[in-house]
Amino acid sequence: MNRTSLSLIAAATALAAVTGFASMSAPADADTTAAGAVARLPVERTSQLCPAPSVSDVAETTYTSVTPTGKGGADSAPAADAGGTAELKESTVTLADPGGADDDKKDDKKGEQAQDDAAKGATGEDGKSFMTLKEPGTPVSAEASGATSPALVGTATGRFAPGWTTQQTTTVTVGGARGLLGMTCTAPDTDFWFPGASTERSRQDYVHLTNPDDTVAIVDIELYGADGALKSETGEGIPVPARSSVPVLLSTLTSETAPNVTVHVSTRAGRVGAAVRAADDAGGSDWLTASGAPADRVVLPGIPKDATDVRLVVFATGSADADLKVQLSTPEGTITPAGHESLHVKSQMTAALELADVTKGEAGSLVLSPSGSPAPVVAALRVVRGKGEKREIAFIPATAPITARATVADNRAKGSTLSLTAPGAAAKVRVTSSPGTEGGEATVETYDVKARSTLAVTPKAPAGLKGAYALTVEPESGGPVHASRTLELPEDGVPMFTVQTLPDDRGTVSVPRAREDLSILDNGE
Repeated sequence: MNRTSLSLIAAATALAAVTGFASMSAPADADTTAAGAVARLPVERTSQLCPAPSVSDVAETTYTSVTPTGKGGADSAPAADAGGTAELKESTVTLADPGGADDDKKDDKKGEQAQDDAAKGATGEDGKSFMTLKEPGTPVSAEASGATSPALVGTATGRFAPGWTTQQTTTVTVGGARGLLGMTCTAPDTDFWFPGASTERSRQDYVHLTNPDDTVAIVDIELYGADGALKSETGEGIPVPARSSVPVLLSTLTSETAPNVTVHVSTRAGRVGAAVRAADDAGGSDWLTASGAPADRVVLPGIPKDATDVRLVVFATGSADADLKVQLSTPEGTITPAGHESLHVKSQMTAALELADVTKGEAGSLVLSPSGSPAPVVAALRVVRGKGEKREIAFIPATAPITARATVADNRAKGSTLSLTAPGAAAKVRVTSSPGTEGGEATVETYDVKARSTLAVTPKAPAGLKGAYALTVEPESGGPVHASRTLELPEDGVPMFTVQTLPDDRGTVSVPRAREDLSILDNGE
């Protein structure tokens, strides 16, 4: 199995998606909850991890990267409070193309080899620069081809950090890995849930573990099926060397075959980026990204209107069973799918619900809420478009609402659909289409989403668009909004597509503000 050695442009120093520390003096437009109490300031450092895109020699991958502008982001101007100063640092964003990788092209189906390779360690050599942002608000793109394209690690600082996002889109037109594989590159973390994976013979699901730091990460992978934990003797204590990426085939971690599996990735030491590359013998392939944090109410936005088969997979993470009400949010309101009104999920077990062609010609989203005592769950949808040999799969994990802003890159002149779901009160949303990677002028549209409904729109492309562009979504008023973007790139009659959810970009951080100057006076000592 391939092992890719990575190099960081700069080591990330904080946890989760917000990996920075903001200046202590607020910009003029910073949000405050009480005078002299708390300020919302732009983060100053962000990290991203993109897994190796494919094992196919005919794979073509596009990376599109952008930092959005606007309130709380790159446009926030410094302001001086009494007795203090504020500074926004200018920096660049670089994705590191790992150096020292030894593409030995060993049998890619032997998951144990990944652990053997990991134990040998990485070279530690610095990687070469792969792509660099030039200006906030304007995306850039880069291309990679074939099975040897490496994983990427990047760091954004200063005015490039707030909201920085990178989209990885891979097209494979033939072979067992055929499909349109898309994902938003992830931030390093210590805990991930992936409902919707499988250990069936017809599936080849790999969890990709990428370590951005200078020390080894130790990872545990737990698998849960319909009857609870699947027996595994090799999923504990997997070493991921510094600046390295390790793919692990799930079916090598257990002898049990299960069609619906929840994968739990956690670290004993260090942190990693994690994503599951799923390949179906008959239905193509795509990335399964992590579900949002466990919650008793979850939303899965953006089921295409022409979906031919939809499967819901849910896992109860706590000690209590979860009894869930299943609802479909449509353009006209929320309904209960006939025959699929509820789902019982036992504690620490995976449950699935076959919803068939639930959208029936109208785009929608799934909303799960407790029908009894609340219990935390994670969830994902496996969505199929097309039929027979022309089938194509994608995944939609549960995602949290956008609290301030979210961005998705790599939108094309044709083929992008933005889904906006308001599970409660009505909402007004501002959507900005950035300039293209090769030219164009940004455009802004405002959309009204009716209460308890889903609005699917074709976003307005930038004027004079050349290349790909980014979409930035900002709620302006009303209730919470959940969002996703579907990208369609049909090929030879196959309706290839991929869906990316839009969680909040965490471009700002809460910082306490001192009520008085506590600096030490100069006593001449």
